[in-house]
Amino acid sequence: MKVKVLSRNPDDYVRETKLDIQRVPRNYDPTLHPFELSREYTRALNATKLERVFAKPFLASLDGHRDGVNCMAKHTKSLSTFLSGSCDGEVAIMWNLTKHECVRTLQAHEGFVRGMVVRYCGTSFFTVGDDKTIKQWKMEAPGYGEEEEPLNTILGKTVFTGLDHHWQEGVFATCGQQVDIWDEQRSSPIRSFTWGVESFSSIRFNPVETEILASCASDRSIVLYDMRESAPLKKVIMTMRSNTLCWNPMEAYYFTCSNEDYNLYTYDMRYLDQPVTVHMDHVSAVLDVDYSPTGREFVSASFDKTIRIFPKDVGHSREVYHTKRMQHVICVKWSSDNKYVLSGSDEMNIRLWKAYAAEKLGVLAPRERQAINYNQKLKEKFQHHPQIRRISHHRHLPKSIYHQTKELRIMKEARRRKERNVRKHSRPGTVPVVSEKEKHVVTVVK
Repeated sequence: MKVKVLSRNPDDYVRETKLDIQRVPRNYDPTLHPFELSREYTRALNATKLERVFAKPFLASLDGHRDGVNCMAKHTKSLSTFLSGSCDGEVAIMWNLTKHECVRTLQAHEGFVRGMVVRYCGTSFFTVGDDKTIKQWKMEAPGYGEEEEPLNTILGKTVFTGLDHHWQEGVFATCGQQVDIWDEQRSSPIRSFTWGVESFSSIRFNPVETEILASCASDRSIVLYDMRESAPLKKVIMTMRSNTLCWNPMEAYYFTCSNEDYNLYTYDMRYLDQPVTVHMDHVSAVLDVDYSPTGREFVSASFDKTIRIFPKDVGHSREVYHTKRMQHVICVKWSSDNKYVLSGSDEMNIRLWKAYAAEKLGVLAPRERQAINYNQKLKEKFQHHPQIRRISHHRHLPKSIYHQTKELRIMKEARRRKERNVRKHSRPGTVPVVSEKEKHVVTVVK
C-alpha cells in the first residue's frame, strides 16, 4: 500500500541562526491578492506624507564673510574643499565642508571679487576682480611665517566680470568688454573675441566638447565660440538679458541660461531658434544656475530670495528652498557628489542644503535602503493620483512670494485672454499663434 506523505524541505522555512528573519513563503499570483492595489496605494500615501514630514533640507550656515558673497568655486578633485569670494573684494575664503569651518582667508583684490575658478588639476585657483587683475593662487596654504603671495598676476586693460578654466588644458577664458582666451604661461591673451557688444557678464567652457565656450552679453544675447576659430560661431538674441549660463555635463549640446524675465531657458546649441524648455517658477530675476553632476537637474538662485531645483526637461521646479534670514541669492553651486547644494547670498552667508530634502544622510542599513527603494517605486507608481500628487507637490512659500506668484499668474492669463480676443476679432491668419518658447527669442545671428 502507498501512503502519500507531505514532504517539505527544511531549508525553505528553517532559519540558519536565531538572528535571521523568519522566512515567509509567498505566492505572487495576482488572483490570490485581490486587495494588493489598495494596500500599495495606502503605503504610497503614507510614504508621500512621511517624505514631507522629514523634508528638512537646511544643513548649515557658513559665516565668515564681511560683505555679500559674490562668487563661488568647487574644487575639481576634493569634495570637501570649497572657495568663495565676496563683494568687498577683501577676501577669498577656502572652506572645509565636512567640518563647516573656514580653512584659509586671503586678500585677493581691491573691490569686488568678480569670478573664481579652480584649475582642472586642483593644484591652484584663479580669481578676477574690479582692480583689473587676474591672480593665480596656490591651493595649499603658505607655511608658517610665509607671506600670502599669488603665483602669477596679470594686469588687464579693463575690468573682468567673469572667468572659467579649460577642463583639460592650461588655458582659461575671461570676459569683460571682450572675451579673452589666455594661456597660463603668457601675460597677454592668445585670442580675443568681440561682436559689437559693450560687455559680457558670464563665460563657461563646455565640459564635454572642451573647445566650445559660451558667454552672456549685455545686448541680451548668448554668444557661442570655438577656441579653434578666429571669430564667434553664432549668437541668439532674447527679449531680456541673460545673467549666467551653465552647460549640461552629460549632454554636450545643451546649456541652460538664467534670465532677467524670471525664467530659465534650456537650449540645444544646434537649434537656437527656440529653447528646448522654458523653466518658470521664480518671481524675480534669476541670477545664477548650476547643473548637478548627473546632468538630470539644475539649481537656480534668484533675486526673490529663493533657490529652486528643476529637472532639466520639466517646466516647473520640483523643490524650493528659502529661510527667513536669506536675502537675494547671488550664486549657487551643486556639489560634485550630487548630494548637496551651496548658496551664497547678500547677507554674507553661505548655506549648505540637501539636494533631496527628505534624504537620510549617513550610512544606511541594507533593510533601510530596501525600504527606501520600495517606497520610491510606490510613489512613482501612484504619482498621478490626485491625493498623492497634491501632497507631494505642496510647498510652503513666504507670503510675499505666494502673492507675487498669484499676481503673475493673473497677468499671464490676462495677456492670453487678450491675444485670444484679438485673434477672434481679426481676419483669419493675420494674428498667428506664437508658442511660449518662440516668444522669448528675437533672432539668431550667424
